[in-house]
Amino acid sequence: MRELLTTGLTELGLPTEGIPALERYAGMLVEKNKVMNLTAITEPADIATLHFLDCAALLTMADFRGKTVADVGTGAGFPGMPLRILETSIRLTLLDSLNKRIDFLKEVCDGLGFGDVDCVHARAEEFAAQHREGFDIVTSRAVANLRMLSELCLPLVKVGGTFLSMKSVDSDAELAEAQKAIATLGGQVADVKDYVIPGTEVSHRVIFIQKIKETPKKYPRTFAKIKKSPL
Repeated sequence: MRELLTTGLTELGLPTEGIPALERYAGMLVEKNKVMNLTAITEPADIATLHFLDCAALLTMADFRGKTVADVGTGAGFPGMPLRILETSIRLTLLDSLNKRIDFLKEVCDGLGFGDVDCVHARAEEFAAQHREGFDIVTSRAVANLRMLSELCLPLVKVGGTFLSMKSVDSDAELAEAQKAIATLGGQVADVKDYVIPGTEVSHRVIFIQKIKETPKKYPRTFAKIKKSPL
């Protein structure tokens, strides 16, 4: 794992000081995964590339330094934890609706000495009621459709901030369908970047959605409504 991380981070032009912390995180992830389903990716080489280096690639595409970042539907901590390990100035909030995942992430943060990371058990639409337009950057590696994700994430982004949605490279149709929702919620697609994860032949995509105006107060709706009739 260390060799893959060293090579991959160097290829990305990122510092390698965080590798010991990434290794500790990987160990905790594999151990906890024996008793709860956190990830289907458990081989050290795959964790290094398909989780850590995949997430690390975001740091080459946007300036995270000193930014407030919310990771919505973080799951086992992706992309938020690798971003915070590699860019220590990030003020990170990890958000997930499953309390067991948040308990695991609190253990990881305690183990790594990250007392400044907020691990929050809440649904995104409920969290937005108290933290509306409170973050410079919102990330999501969740598998939900972009129309739904936009309503969950864009209300959290400050005007002038960015929502970074990690998607597959064959998400053109999904993006086209989400244009109306993105505009309704105060966003605008600023860029779409495809990249190859170092050490693999796997290509992924990041969709950059700029927040250009405030989200109307009626959004986000309840999750039941979002699911039943996406924008």
